[in-house]
Amino acid sequence: MTRQNETPIFIHNSLTGKKEPFEPLKPGQITMYACGPTVYDQPHIGHARSAYIFDVVRRYLVYRGYQVKFVRNVTDVDDKIIDKAKQEFPGEDLNLAVKKVSEKYLISYHEAMEQLGILKPDFEPKATEYVSVENPKMQAFIQALIDRGAAYQADGDVYFDITKAKNYGKLSHQSLEKMETGTRVSPQENKRNPLDFALWKSAKEGEPSWDSPWGKGRPGWHIECSVMSSDILGDEFDIHGGGLDLIFPHHENEIAQSEGAGKKFARCWIHHGLLTINSQKMSKSLGNFITVKDFLDKYKNADFLKLLFLSTHYSHPVDFTEDKIKEAKEALDRIYIFLDKVNGQPKQGTLKEIREIQEIKAKFEAAMDDDFNTPEALASIFDLVKLANKNINDLDFIRAAADTLRGLCRVLGLSLERVSETSLLSDEEIDSMILERKKAKSEKDYKLADEIRKDLEAKGIILEDTKEGTIWRRKL
Repeated sequence: MTRQNETPIFIHNSLTGKKEPFEPLKPGQITMYACGPTVYDQPHIGHARSAYIFDVVRRYLVYRGYQVKFVRNVTDVDDKIIDKAKQEFPGEDLNLAVKKVSEKYLISYHEAMEQLGILKPDFEPKATEYVSVENPKMQAFIQALIDRGAAYQADGDVYFDITKAKNYGKLSHQSLEKMETGTRVSPQENKRNPLDFALWKSAKEGEPSWDSPWGKGRPGWHIECSVMSSDILGDEFDIHGGGLDLIFPHHENEIAQSEGAGKKFARCWIHHGLLTINSQKMSKSLGNFITVKDFLDKYKNADFLKLLFLSTHYSHPVDFTEDKIKEAKEALDRIYIFLDKVNGQPKQGTLKEIREIQEIKAKFEAAMDDDFNTPEALASIFDLVKLANKNINDLDFIRAAADTLRGLCRVLGLSLERVSETSLLSDEEIDSMILERKKAKSEKDYKLADEIRKDLEAKGIILEDTKEGTIWRRKL
């Protein structure tokens, strides 16, 4: 672990549009909030990228020695959830159906995150927990905006008055005129301005609703994050994250309503690029919708997906293709081959610090310090593998390299766990066949030796003949 004050971490702040040295509000402590799932469907690999990006950011900040307090919210009441409840539980009480849907898909999300090896947040607040009779903090926040003249009531709805927001558009770097272009007001809305947004929606018959000073209803989407983040992290916190698609209007509105309530809100904003499938937007209608379960059922190994994500800077879009997953598998195979060579060596003595290895580790840290540049960090890991292979006969060197390699991979959330789809052979059976092949070769029965190699390969076992003998690995 490095010390926090050795070198600064630079982060591209969406709010300023600049890459800036990061300084937390409190030395040694970082408060961080990321927009989480709206739980109405199975989590897909786009959700995986978002969760994984902030998992890596969090892991690296911890690696640098910071105490990180991380919050990821859950939207568990929403138009999409209500629509899904009507589809999955037709005729059932809608309140109960909505609860069933949100619970079902939150469990799916948690299972997907666990299978991907993504750490749990320190706090995971749900929207419905903040509108209850016992904890009506959303209603209180909205009332404070009304009292300050930043919001108004209209037939049971409450809207934020965009004319009261200072520098509205400063996150998306757009003018009011540009944002108003194409903005429409539906007949059901009673807005004063097209850009005004709902803080509270009056209840519709049968839909989930809660008591408020303005009548029964439910919160708007934007108010959730402002209330939950300030409640857990305080009125000003260090980092807010999410996808580029959330900058406008969601995050822009979060800033407006939080500042409208007299809060400073987030200091640094991190936004990640979106995911496409073969250069197309992921869509069920196009047949290219890939859930996390779909991916793991087909490829078995979460590290393949993570390596794909790591190979592109978080701020850029990433395109998922079969060829790129194949490249990720081959890259991971290079790590496995090296670790197999090390695992076959005796363990003895204490690990030594070796200058060349420490230099590569420093390159990894410099890359991550530069706005979490994972492509460069990943390149340094493979530089380490290449260097270690050149020194494969130096036991101290390769043991130190393997130890450093595993540590850096942990920072990136790579498990390095092996999953074999093809081989059901035990280690003992494989070793026995290798001995049989060795005997065949010694007796110059090269045909039998070749047949044994091919048989093992067909069962997912790759052999490599070295000066020290034959080593093997399971095919990915």
